[in-house]
Amino acid sequence: MRHLGGFVLGLVATAALLAGAGWAVQQAMANTQAPAGQPLWIALGAMAAVGLVTGLVTAGRVSPLAAFVPSMALLAWTVVYALDMNRALSFIPAEPSMHQILRDAGAGARTLLTSGVYALLGVAMFIPVLMPSRWARRDDYEDEDEDYEESRQGGYY
Repeated sequence: MRHLGGFVLGLVATAALLAGAGWAVQQAMANTQAPAGQPLWIALGAMAAVGLVTGLVTAGRVSPLAAFVPSMALLAWTVVYALDMNRALSFIPAEPSMHQILRDAGAGARTLLTSGVYALLGVAMFIPVLMPSRWARRDDYEDEDEDYEESRQGGYY
């Protein structure tokens, strides 16, 4: 059950990384010429929220699938970009029939993909998956401590 919850959390984190970070980057880039106004602060707040979600998923004590799902999505998209640039960029929503927010998120995702930020985030989120302690429950570690017998002679001092 823990891993199912981690998988769902990974899907949410993937959406936050792809759509939220893309939208925030596009809004921040569009508002760099003007003085710091409300749209820039909203974009920076959205970036901070995406960073918070990413950090909690990467360092949190949930299933490692929560970090594995977004890392594989980001790394796979980066590999597709490296092998076939046109195909990778065709996944980005740019149709005029799409909502403006989705087009902005797509433009920001294009920036993050082509600059290598998605590759960097994908590798950073994959590292916790390699740690065996993330796959075991916390209860498994507490049971190991009970296997040792305490000595009746007292402590060292």
